[in-house]
Amino acid sequence: LGFNSTHQMADAAAAPAPTPEGAPAGEFRGGFGGRGRGRGRGRGRGRGRGRGGKDGDKEWVPATKLGRLVKDQKIRSLEEIYLFSLPVKEFEIIDQFLGSTLKDEVLKIMPVQKQTTAGQRTRFKAIVALGDFNGHVGLGVKCSKEVATAIRGAIILGKLSIVPVRRGYWGNKLGSPHTIPGKVTGKCGSSSMRLIPAPRGTGIVAAPVPKKLLTMAGIEDIYTQSVGATATLGNFAKATFFAISKTYSFLTPDLWKDTVFTKSPYEEFTDYLAKHHDPEAKKVAA
Repeated sequence: LGFNSTHQMADAAAAPAPTPEGAPAGEFRGGFGGRGRGRGRGRGRGRGRGRGGKDGDKEWVPATKLGRLVKDQKIRSLEEIYLFSLPVKEFEIIDQFLGSTLKDEVLKIMPVQKQTTAGQRTRFKAIVALGDFNGHVGLGVKCSKEVATAIRGAIILGKLSIVPVRRGYWGNKLGSPHTIPGKVTGKCGSSSMRLIPAPRGTGIVAAPVPKKLLTMAGIEDIYTQSVGATATLGNFAKATFFAISKTYSFLTPDLWKDTVFTKSPYEEFTDYLAKHHDPEAKKVAA
């Protein structure tokens, strides 16, 4: 084919499909064309790499009891949720408490493939770390056909996985807590991560991946020791996250005092939920 004939074919392919007889112009929706999605790689949607979107403008309508209590400001802090180990199923709950203080960073985007009869099916796996640099950290992993969707999903899963980080001292208890209260270990796959308290001024002695997570957790000084295939970034990050989340599982002497048991939010506000959020009660009232 010559140069001119090639261009003519391209122009014909780009031209709009003819309207069938009897159908008004501009109203035919047949075929797969005209959906406004060119052949690009998803650029120009939302703000940045999948963090924005139209969903952010909608008002949050809670679907769980915990979400309703948080929206009605019956639960004032995340610590009340962690105290009773209440499962967080809606990421808006985290947004309500941490909001703009929560920062996210994409650790890695990697293509993963599945062999099918038609060949390989490629998807993208995103690993995202989140934290408020003040005692809360999360890690999200999501796989999707598009990079932007994978990142957006990983951020949501990261918010749902946010855990509190217990901080402590090395030596004298002067100033604010700067390290972890004791040695903890996390493991994922063959990657094993050990976190060791460090004196003030040491800084974070760690590889780049765990250093990001530890910084987001609000830890200032720490030693780390890793074993296994740390080149597997996903497992290395998960091992660090598991180790950080164990800081509140370690019982130290200052936590030995008797626990004063109080009612859980579900128990305390059961009448409120029944009155304001139970459809049957609203029908009776009407």
